[in-house]
Amino acid sequence: MTTLDILPEVTCPPTDLWSDEPPLESDLHLQQITILIGCLERLWQQRTNYYASGNLTIYYNEEQLKKRDFCGPDFFVVLDTERHPRKSWVVWGEGGKYPNVIVEILSPSTANIDRNKKKNLYQNTFRTPNYFWFDPESLELQGFRLIAGQYQAIAANENGYLWSEQLELYLGIFERKLRYFTPTGELVLTAAEAELQERQAKEQAILEKEQAILEKEKLAQKLRELGIDPETI
Repeated sequence: MTTLDILPEVTCPPTDLWSDEPPLESDLHLQQITILIGCLERLWQQRTNYYASGNLTIYYNEEQLKKRDFCGPDFFVVLDTERHPRKSWVVWGEGGKYPNVIVEILSPSTANIDRNKKKNLYQNTFRTPNYFWFDPESLELQGFRLIAGQYQAIAANENGYLWSEQLELYLGIFERKLRYFTPTGELVLTAAEAELQERQAKEQAILEKEQAILEKEKLAQKLRELGIDPETI
C-alpha cells in the first residue's frame, strides 16, 4: 500500500456558487452601479484582462459559507484576470485573487457598515489596494489607498477628484453621480453621452458647411452687383 492509498479523502469547497445578495436599495444605487460598469467597459473595450461587476457576492472562505456571512460590494474591479460572465466571485476558484478596487454606495442602512466593518474587511482580509465610498444623497466621496497594510485617505486634487492608481483614473462627482475622469481630467463618457456628442458634432459640421456655402453665395452676389464675375476670381 502506498502513502497515497492511506491519505484521507480531500474535499475542495465548491467554486460554482450563485451570488446571494439582497436587492439594491434604490434606483440611485442601480443607476450608479450601471454607470460605473458601463463606462469602464466602454473605456476598456479592447481589454480582456479584467473583471468588473456590482452587487455580486465575493466568496472568500469556507467559514463564510457555513455562517452565510456573504459580502457583495456595490461595485468592484479585479485586474489581471479573465473577462467573462460569472455567477459570483469565488476567491479560491480565481487563483486567490481579491478585488483591486471596491466602491460602496452609501445608504442610511449601510453607511455605518461600509465605513467600519467592510472597511476593515477590505483592508485586513481582502487587502484591496483602493477602497471608495460615495453617498448619492449627500455627495460624500471618500477614498483610501492601502499603504503598509493600512488604509490611508486619498487626497483630492484641485477639482475634488480622487486618484486610483489601480484604474489609472480619477473618481469624482459629475451631475450628482460618481464618474471616472482621465489623468488629464476629461470625463469618461457613457455610451449614450458618446452617441449624443457624436451626433452633435455631425450636426455642427453640417451647420458650418451650410453656413460656409451661404457666405460664399452672398459674396458671389455682391461681386456680380459690382460687375465682377465670381468665376474669374
